[in-house]
Amino acid sequence: MLTKDTGIIEAVQNYPEILEVFYEYGLGCVGCMAAHFETIGQGAGAHGIDVDALIEDCNKAIEANRK
Repeated sequence: MLTKDTGIIEAVQNYPEILEVFYEYGLGCVGCMAAHFETIGQGAGAHGIDVDALIEDCNKAIEANRK
């Protein structure tokens, strides 16, 4: 599961289903150069997004995709 310390690119490569969640939060992180060296927590913080809610929703999407 993801944490705020997970790298953005690593997360998206391992769990592409979270892209939809990122877009719902207004994060176009994958196209951003910063995504290559930022964590989810850093990216969410830079955009003023509640990182805990984002992580929770991403992990829900991952879990739903496994079923």
